[in-house]
Amino acid sequence: MARSSTRPASEPPRPAPRLYVLAPAADAAGIAAQAEALRQAAAEVDIAAVLLRPAAGAAATALAPLLDACQAIGAAGLVDGAAALVATLGADGAHVDAVPALKAAVAALRPDGIVGAGGLRSKHDAMTAAESGADYVMFGEPDAEGRRPPFEATLERTEWWAQLFEPPCVAYARTLEEVEVLVGAGADFIAVDTLLLEAPVEGARALAARLVLPAEAS
Repeated sequence: MARSSTRPASEPPRPAPRLYVLAPAADAAGIAAQAEALRQAAAEVDIAAVLLRPAAGAAATALAPLLDACQAIGAAGLVDGAAALVATLGADGAHVDAVPALKAAVAALRPDGIVGAGGLRSKHDAMTAAESGADYVMFGEPDAEGRRPPFEATLERTEWWAQLFEPPCVAYARTLEEVEVLVGAGADFIAVDTLLLEAPVEGARALAARLVLPAEAS
């Protein structure tokens, strides 16, 4: 993203945020279930992107059904931490956690691939990621063990970013109440996992009702 990392002084209001689904690493049966869940959910809510997480020791091609589902619903399929797999799988880009990895991914995937940045431990890391060419920054996502930063920290960084910077911000929500708060804070995308994947139809409908800007809801 060859652009200034700071927002212009005046610009049109941001559109309502879209969904970014975090699909956990899974075996073949789990991947098939995730793919079906995405197809069902996409009939109820707009899904912008899906993070594909390769399982340890599994062939990269095991993700193919999930990537096929992404393409069928018009969502970007991004490979977690593996820019080298983007071309192999025909994915849309990669999501990486460290600034050196981000720079390498930008060099490898530009001009066509998407490169996102997560695992940002500080505001400085987030600004460095944007300056290094990240297409988006992500705040609050859980690690491999499901641990995440305090929600208050995610909210504070989302508000800070939305007010000052141009590249899109993805903010992770674990509950519907957190979704509402992050929408109000100015997140461009809301990242979810179990909220959608465990109940794709009901979850998608509940999320769609909350991905509404406060002014539109009144």
